[in-house]
Amino acid sequence: MAFDAKRRSVIASHAFHRKSLRSTQITLIHKAQAQVKTIALGSDRAAKILAVRASIARVATIDSSWAEATVLARPVETNAPAMPLNDWELMQGARERALAVRDQLRGQRREADIYVGLEGGFHSISIEGEWHTFLRGWAYATDGTNGTFGATPSISVPANLAKKVIEGRRELGLVIDEVAGIKDVRSRQGAWGILSRELVTRAMSFEVALIAAFAPFYNKAMYTDL
Repeated sequence: MAFDAKRRSVIASHAFHRKSLRSTQITLIHKAQAQVKTIALGSDRAAKILAVRASIARVATIDSSWAEATVLARPVETNAPAMPLNDWELMQGARERALAVRDQLRGQRREADIYVGLEGGFHSISIEGEWHTFLRGWAYATDGTNGTFGATPSISVPANLAKKVIEGRRELGLVIDEVAGIKDVRSRQGAWGILSRELVTRAMSFEVALIAAFAPFYNKAMYTDL
């Protein structure tokens, strides 16, 4: 087959223009980001509020439209168990919290740009017949219509601690207070802080989950079908 230099040139030219068009579209999307003014949180827990504020500050370093965002925190009621024991319960709880604060604000004729729910608890899995329980959490962020999840890191829970929570049907917050000898740990460093000797706190773990859940809102170019 003879080499067609002219055809090769046309193909290369089309590829270049497609790449240039996509680059231009991505640039325009970034420039067109709407200002994020209010983020509503379905909780009034100090650690969760701190996590939302910290995640906003992180996002604002790459997207100035988040720079003036404020946090509106409201306690909400959900159908989630007091101590979620698997990913499904954690994700459902986070989603319910976000939707509950959305509905609460709309009932007051108020709106937010993004509604957020955070849920922490356990997730257990059997590997070669041995059960492992992890402390982890999920975030859910929605603009009221479309929503996405983000997960925290996971840390192994000591077997004796997991047993007290799972078999004793007790909330982790109450058990960790007893083990650590500190009152209301979950509003401070959380179980994360106790297990990691405060290298990672509850707020820090939720911050990671939020940055992940917020991704479609601050990185629309990657989450938009161009």
